[in-house]
Amino acid sequence: MKKIYKLMMVAAALCAVGCVQPENVEFASDCDEITIDAVGGSHKLRISSSDSWIASTDNTWITISPANGRGSAECRIQIDSALHNSARHGEVLIQNLQTHEERTITINQEGFPYAIDIEESEISIANYKPYNERKFSVTLNTNVDFEVEIPSNARWLSHKKYEVNLNRGIRPREVKVEFEWDINTMPRERVAEVRFVPKNGETLERQQNLVVTQLSAEPIEENSRKGDSVALISIQRSLQTLSSWDTSLPMERWDGVELWDKTNSDCPPEKVGRVRRAQFYIYASNEELPFEVKYLTAAEELFFFGNANTFLKSLRVGEEITELTQLRRLTIGAHGLIDLDPSFAKLKNLEYLDLCSNNFMKIPEVLTKENFPKLRTLILNANQRSSVYDLSNMVKSDIGGFIEEEKFPSDLLKWGLDTLNLSVNYLHGSLPTFEDDPEVPVYTEEDWAASRDTLPRMLVDKRIKKVMTKTKFFSINFNRLTGMLPDWLLYHPMLDHWFPTSLIFNQEGKDMDGNSAGFENEPVNLDYYYDLYPFKKQPTGEEGVE
Repeated sequence: MKKIYKLMMVAAALCAVGCVQPENVEFASDCDEITIDAVGGSHKLRISSSDSWIASTDNTWITISPANGRGSAECRIQIDSALHNSARHGEVLIQNLQTHEERTITINQEGFPYAIDIEESEISIANYKPYNERKFSVTLNTNVDFEVEIPSNARWLSHKKYEVNLNRGIRPREVKVEFEWDINTMPRERVAEVRFVPKNGETLERQQNLVVTQLSAEPIEENSRKGDSVALISIQRSLQTLSSWDTSLPMERWDGVELWDKTNSDCPPEKVGRVRRAQFYIYASNEELPFEVKYLTAAEELFFFGNANTFLKSLRVGEEITELTQLRRLTIGAHGLIDLDPSFAKLKNLEYLDLCSNNFMKIPEVLTKENFPKLRTLILNANQRSSVYDLSNMVKSDIGGFIEEEKFPSDLLKWGLDTLNLSVNYLHGSLPTFEDDPEVPVYTEEDWAASRDTLPRMLVDKRIKKVMTKTKFFSINFNRLTGMLPDWLLYHPMLDHWFPTSLIFNQEGKDMDGNSAGFENEPVNLDYYYDLYPFKKQPTGEEGVE
C-alpha cells in the first residue's frame, strides 16, 4: 500500500508541473497578406497566442481550418478557383477572445485571363479511311465561348456541334470539338489552319490555332492497265463492297470486269488490256462515287447497284465520273441519289442510263435531249423512298418517286427514246395530249404512204399526234395517274408491244386530290386496237401480250 501511495504522489506532482501557466505570448500572425493565382489553392498561416482565438471571413471563396483554438496554432487557408477575369480581394479576421485584439490577413487573387489553349495543336490525318472513321477530336481548355473558323479553301474539313458551358464562371473548361474530313484525291498534301474566335469579342491573352495536315493521295498511273487495276481496288475499298477481288489473280479473271481485247474489231490499240466494263454490287457508301472512277478512261460501261439502306441516303453522283466522256452505258441504281449535278451533261456519249431505285423528288433538270443527244435508253423506275398508298393523306416528306413533279414530265415523251421506264413512282395528274403543242407533229399522208399499209388511215384522218414513234419499251404502271388516256397512246402503232394492260394502264393508290388512280377511258380489252391494226396477231392468252 505504501508503494502505491508513493506512486500516486509522484503522479500528482507531475500533473502540477504540467498545469503551470506558460509565459505570455504576443497575439500575432506570421503574415498579413496572401497573394495567389487564379487557380487557387491553400496557404499555411501561423497564429501566435496565449489566449483563445477565433478566425472568420465574409468571403465564400475563402475557408480557414481550424477556425478557432487556444494558444499558438497552425491554420490552413483554402482559396477557391477564381470565377472571373478580374482580380478579387478578401479578408480573414482573427480575434483574441480575451483581449479582443484583431489581426487582418488580406487575400489577393488574380483573375483568369481570357485564353483558348489546345492540348494538341498539330494534327496529321491520312488521305483515306472508311467513311465512319474520317474524324478526329481536339480538346481545348477555354474560359470563353468561341466559334470555329475553317478556311474557305478547306471545304474538305468540317466540325460537329459543341458546347462551352460557362454557367459557373469563366474558369477554364475542357471542351471537345469533333472534326470530320473528306478523302484527299490530289497527289499532294493539303493544310488547313483552324482558328477559334471568341464569340463576344473578348481579347485573348493566349490563343492557339489548330493546324491540320492531310497526306497526299496514293498516285495512280493514268491511262494504263496498272492504273485501272489500282483504281478498281480503290473504288471497291471506298464503296465497302460485300465481296472483293482476289488480287493474286490477273484482272481479266475478276468477276464483273471485262477488258478490251485486241481480237475485238472495235478495240483501239491503246486500250488493249484496259478496263472496258466494271460492275460494283452490294456496298455501303454514304457519299459521292469514289474519285478513282476518273482513272477508268477506257471504260465504256460502269455499273453501280445496291447501296445499303438506300432509302435513308441523300447523295449526289459527284463530278469525277463526269470526266469519263467516253462512257456509253452507265447504271447507278439503288444508290440513294436525290439529284444530278449540271456537270453530268458532260457525258454526251451516253446511250444507256439506268437510275432506278433512287430517291429523286423531281426529274433531274440535266436530263434533256439536248444534253444527251445519243441517249436511247432511260430507266427511272422505282424511285420511291417510302411506300405511300394515298398521296392526299400523306404525312411524310421527302418520299421520292418524283412527287414534286406538278404534271407528267412530257419532255421525256417528246425525247423519242427507244426505252423509257417510269414505273413504280408517284407521278400524278393526267398524261399530256400534246394537242396544243406545235413541237409535236401529227401523222401525215406521207407517213401513211411510206408505211406500206402498216399504219391505219385513221391516224391521218383524226390528226393523231405523232409521239414516241421509235420507242420499243414504255412503262408507267404503278404511279398515281388519273384522267383520260390520250388518243396518241390508245392508237399508237407500238401499243401492243408495250404490254399496256400491265405496264401502262395499271395504276394504284390515290392521287394528291384523293382520287383513285386509274384512267377513265381504260379499254376493257384490245379488240378495238386489233380491229384498227388487222395485220397484227392478236394474242390468245393475256390481252396485250404476244
